[in-house]
Amino acid sequence: MAGVLDSVNQRTRLVGENRLEILLFRLSGQQLFALNVFKIREVLQLPRLTQMPQRHPHVVGVVHLRGQTIPVIDLAAAIGMRAQQVNENSTVIVTEYNNSVQAFVVGGVERIINLNWDTVQPPPRGAGRAHYLTAITRLEDQRLVEIIDVEKVLAEIVPFNTRISEELLDEQLLDNARGREVLLVDDSQTGINQLKETLSQLDLTLHVATDGLRALRQLQAWADAEGKLSERLLMVITDAEMPEMDGYRLTAEIRKDPRLSDLYVVLHTSLSGNFNKALVEKVGCDGFLSKFQPDQLVEVVRERLSNLQARG
Repeated sequence: MAGVLDSVNQRTRLVGENRLEILLFRLSGQQLFALNVFKIREVLQLPRLTQMPQRHPHVVGVVHLRGQTIPVIDLAAAIGMRAQQVNENSTVIVTEYNNSVQAFVVGGVERIINLNWDTVQPPPRGAGRAHYLTAITRLEDQRLVEIIDVEKVLAEIVPFNTRISEELLDEQLLDNARGREVLLVDDSQTGINQLKETLSQLDLTLHVATDGLRALRQLQAWADAEGKLSERLLMVITDAEMPEMDGYRLTAEIRKDPRLSDLYVVLHTSLSGNFNKALVEKVGCDGFLSKFQPDQLVEVVRERLSNLQARG
């Protein structure tokens, strides 16, 4: 099953093209779910499982794989479905989010599909498991595919830290940051909450867009009213994966518009750090930051403020 994944070099061709590849799989029923292939290391039969005392109810144990000890999570149970039956024949998807590696037990893997982000829509708001989804799409045969918000799943198992180290909150930083405006772009409410909780400690004024297309329209509306925005906005912090328009395409569109082209854009994503660092220059981002690193986020703000001061 490991051969189900293409190489990173092949997949990088999608970047900036507003396209993605997703791996389709099932949990404890017939509904199709998906994860972005960029976040998947491998798919394999469950290695020998070791039980751990005092583990989270959704963590079924750990496996030792390629020199790492990896927690194994029952993804069905974690999103409120009937728990998965786990045995030596179970399939696991090994993923990397925010520089951490974990495996998810699934009912079975179907295939990889390639699609445009503009065919991917936000999930319907309402009851059920919708709040564990970041997006939905449909296959050519009209079957619904639900794309899981893994950041939310992981945050409920191991809560993310949003507090800034006290020694970083010096008076000069706080004075320079106070009231400056930042646009946050992320389709995950977990991601937005983390950014808000961290950046509000700097007394920044925060605007939110839930996908790249909404962000672009907001920036264009501001530019229509005010002209160039670089003096108004300290920076744009954008996720990579989003329905309608991803962060790579958003950055490319910003660079095309002379009223927006000099905006400072930071890619803030749970995708593999090494992978994204190699692509920041390709799409014109000014920086890259892994999610849920509050101190590093503050240092990005500090560096941006310092650069502005140096220019006079």
